[in-house]
Amino acid sequence: MKSAEEIMNMLDASGLTGSFRDAGELAGVSHHTVARYVAVRDSGLVARGVTRPMLIDEFLPKLEEWIDRSNGKVRADVAYAKLVALGFTRSERTTRRAVAAVKKSYRLGRVRVHRPWVTEPGMWLQYDFGVLTTGPVIDGARTTLFCAWLAWSRFRVVLAIGVAGDKTAPSVMAALDVTLRRLGGAPTYLLTDS
Repeated sequence: MKSAEEIMNMLDASGLTGSFRDAGELAGVSHHTVARYVAVRDSGLVARGVTRPMLIDEFLPKLEEWIDRSNGKVRADVAYAKLVALGFTRSERTTRRAVAAVKKSYRLGRVRVHRPWVTEPGMWLQYDFGVLTTGPVIDGARTTLFCAWLAWSRFRVVLAIGVAGDKTAPSVMAALDVTLRRLGGAPTYLLTDS
């Protein structure tokens, strides 16, 4: 059974996109599930399940505290022994189910989400120095490679600047000047790693 928040997210996504498939993608459920809840909403019925009290409800705050303090590492059998000492009279299986549910919630609250960085075309210019510490030899001197690229573009600028290891402000500014002149304009943002 979906929570009220999940149902509202599905219905909002359905109204926003006008498509069961797109709404399912946004809400993280099957498009069939979205269609079912939209049909229930449109028929005028209330799509709420009955929440029954669990036997372990009064001990859940203590379980949550133990799981939080142990960073999700407390074992169900250890938690059961502690609950029995607190007066819990139900089975170990009940404790195992509750610990599994609380640990799942604990992990979901600490998930690291990786989202790709999607830039607007031409808005970002990024530059760095060549992978090698020195570039080609020009007039008998080793040089540093300056590499710049425009987001969403195949346009690249690679320049040999100064002597080997020369990453001083005047050299970088001169290289950026040449780069912007070759681009024929200036992007909104300039990004570098240092």
